[in-house]
Amino acid sequence: MELQKEGFSWPPAYRVADNMAAFEAEVLVRLTPCRPAALEVVAESIAVVHAELMLIHPFRDGNGRLGRWLAGMMAVQAGHVVPDYGFVGRGSPLSRRQYIAAVGQGYAQNYAPLAGFFAEAIRRGERR
Repeated sequence: MELQKEGFSWPPAYRVADNMAAFEAEVLVRLTPCRPAALEVVAESIAVVHAELMLIHPFRDGNGRLGRWLAGMMAVQAGHVVPDYGFVGRGSPLSRRQYIAAVGQGYAQNYAPLAGFFAEAIRRGERR
């Protein structure tokens, strides 16, 4: 049985090793370490890495936490602050819905919504 959650099916488990090798060769080599750049450029890099990793990550739960940890590391590497995703307190349900919708768009290689989410999270982190 392949991994599914909320109507989404991840690629088959037997593809994880090949997908991770392709992810490293095609995405990580190009976008990491994350170099200093304008916020929009950094957010786009984070979005691509995040979406592509989430698509092949082999676990039902914990994907987002791992991906957001990596996103925070990439932001700091690029000279920005740790993102504040807005998942705590007032407005948190909206932030979570926006994040999930943006990740879904990223699966289709439309990274703009996810890049916008990460850019706003970094801006929010700067205001802390």
